[in-house]
Amino acid sequence: MSRDVLIVPTGTANLASVQAAFRRLGALPRLAEQGVQIEQADHVVVPGVGTFGASMARLRAAGFEAPLRARLQAGRPTLGFCVGLQVMCAGSDESPGATGLGLVPSHVGRFPDSVRTPQFGWNVIAPDPACRILQPGYAYFANSFRVAEPPPGCAVAMADHGGPFIAGFEKAGVVACQFHPELSGAYGRDLLARWLAA
Repeated sequence: MSRDVLIVPTGTANLASVQAAFRRLGALPRLAEQGVQIEQADHVVVPGVGTFGASMARLRAAGFEAPLRARLQAGRPTLGFCVGLQVMCAGSDESPGATGLGLVPSHVGRFPDSVRTPQFGWNVIAPDPACRILQPGYAYFANSFRVAEPPPGCAVAMADHGGPFIAGFEKAGVVACQFHPELSGAYGRDLLARWLAA
């Protein structure tokens, strides 16, 4: 298992809790400072708490956008969660006109008005049989926006909040979670361990 984990600052993530989660697994997390590190790293994490547009602006300003896009398209081991999943999509209702990394052609939309938004709390994860890293269980969510339809060419896990939505997806070496593994107790710890060992 590779112990080195490169964390890409999106400008809005709680980096301390992300780093602590990987240290508990015996990994050696460090923060990206240059785009070339994203090209060279064995494992890359894109966390996020905040808005789609601000996160993409931060990645672009830091010179991270192009190497991240290339890494995702090549299917190299990359984990995104919360906004980290959303920026892998094409765009979002949260930030009209802002373009994402485009790993999948999905558009991120709002939850329906019939449910409490943001969604704060635990929810059931229901993966399809093709998922290797995403497993059944409960995970912690904190989100106002979601991807409603399964991205083409991906193994997906679903959750429900005012209707089914994408809790996570896997595509080649890329794993994206709408929930927060670092806040999801034993379920999140085990998911991070599986991703590191894959």
